[in-house]
Amino acid sequence: MDHECVCSKQTGEDGFTEEQWKSIDEITQKYKGKSGALIPVLEEVQGITGYLPESVQRRVASGLNLPLSQVYGVTTFYSFFTMKPRGKHQIRICLGTACHVRGAKRNLDHLTQALNLKPGECTEDRQFSMEVVRCWGHVVWRPSC
Repeated sequence: MDHECVCSKQTGEDGFTEEQWKSIDEITQKYKGKSGALIPVLEEVQGITGYLPESVQRRVASGLNLPLSQVYGVTTFYSFFTMKPRGKHQIRICLGTACHVRGAKRNLDHLTQALNLKPGECTEDRQFSMEVVRCWGHVVWRPSC
């Protein structure tokens, strides 16, 4: 029995406009029934919304006639998808050992105070987001041949 979830179609949900919801629906219709469409759909949708909260995932699942668990699984598996808003300008601060020794923690503290932003958060205007990362240090690539 097919049924449509109307709770996920409310306008204003998660701050998205009716135009954004319409775009999401257009994207899902364009790909509906095509094999391997989920990742391209999520990429396009994230380009419109900036992130993929549960309400957007529900809309995509409904539009593609897929289980929500499948959409959630792909969203959480790939690091280029995010369920949290990211800012237009993404600040990544390495706190790996080498960077920490060279004063990265001071940079983190300064930015946290200047932007009133903690790692993992996004400013209300979605201009900045900040995250702590670990770098690869000075990895050198050497071809095998």
